[in-house]
Amino acid sequence: MKKKHMKPSLSFWEIWNMSFGFLGIQFGFALQNANVSRIFETLGASIDNIPLLWIAAPVTGLVVQPIIGHMSDKTWNSLGRRPYFLFGAIFASLALLIMPNSPVLWVAAGMLWIMDASINISMEPFRAFVGDMLPAEQHTKGFAMQTFFIGTGAVIASALPYIMTNWIGLSNTAPSGEIPPAVKWSFYLGGITFLGAVLWTVLKTEEYPPEEFERYARDSRETDSLIDAAKGELVEGGIRQKFVSAITFIAIGLGLTYLVYSGGYEKELYIFSIGVAAFGVVMGIAGLLQQADKKEHGLVVVVSDFLNMPKTMVQLSVVQFFSWFALFALWIYTTAAVTSHIYGTSDATSVLYNEGADWVGICFAVYNGFAALIAFGLPRAAKWTSRKAVHASSLLIGGASLAGIYLVSDPTMLLLPMVGIGLA
Repeated sequence: MKKKHMKPSLSFWEIWNMSFGFLGIQFGFALQNANVSRIFETLGASIDNIPLLWIAAPVTGLVVQPIIGHMSDKTWNSLGRRPYFLFGAIFASLALLIMPNSPVLWVAAGMLWIMDASINISMEPFRAFVGDMLPAEQHTKGFAMQTFFIGTGAVIASALPYIMTNWIGLSNTAPSGEIPPAVKWSFYLGGITFLGAVLWTVLKTEEYPPEEFERYARDSRETDSLIDAAKGELVEGGIRQKFVSAITFIAIGLGLTYLVYSGGYEKELYIFSIGVAAFGVVMGIAGLLQQADKKEHGLVVVVSDFLNMPKTMVQLSVVQFFSWFALFALWIYTTAAVTSHIYGTSDATSVLYNEGADWVGICFAVYNGFAALIAFGLPRAAKWTSRKAVHASSLLIGGASLAGIYLVSDPTMLLLPMVGIGLA
């Protein structure tokens, strides 16, 4: 009887080492989400212009995630797929060090772009680590360890400016156009933590080479091998389908652009309308590549996957669209909303403004901490009811909590809606 090759079970510390990098990645995300709007306002941005400056984050994720995911599946060298971890961490850490020293607004906006792209480069291969490295019976342990580091990193990083001010004694105010020392040192610590945590995983984790991974996958039938993932069973959307979709998206994008122009609507809407047309152009390029028999080109694979999403994924994508709509509203506007509505000031040099901005970090720490804790209980709740019921009720509570921030006038009471947002 042929002997099957099964992935060996990893020890607690091996799972710890392979997940530790998430601590650093979440440091970067949490510092970005809680403080970027504060930095933009400090450098002179008006509340109306902040969303336009933030546009780098979702656009970068939209472009970088599928490309890096595809490339990392095809990459193997002396560091395995970990070059993506490492190079992403290096550039994200540099951006974290530079951003709080931005002399002008456009430099800070550029650093956000670089930071978000770099974080995505580091994070995308990390997501596959549990499935690649662990046998099926250890997946739950692996995801639990990741959740622990994600939650820990988010809580500490979100609260760092408050900690630097109230525990360490650094000033949270600065002259006009300068970032307060408490925020600067939070970003410095975040950059060091990001690079150090990812380096720990890179140096302490051994990946399976492609041939060994293929043998495990073939014998256990748990998942596709790296080689299968690279070559794929390409679900061809068809050249005609790509060209029709390209023409449709370009036409819709140009039509929306004309409506924005002729109606004199907010110029930020051009980002959406031109983005739709640009997406059509990308589909057209994918069709041309496929027509030239370049079926395994990364762009062809990504576009084909998009056009052939299963029905359930299409339905879920609509839910995700509105979920992320709410989350970006939270990240972009909370600092300005809390400082002006509750603390009564929009002067970024004032003590009150910076106390309010520090408290926003504490609020973000609360919702991230509660999210990490409740994540362990949601599967059990789904068994009692259903996954749809738990998902829907969580989002309803989160949406009501986000809207409820408007009704709060006391800083301490802000923590209550943050719990609901954490559930979502």
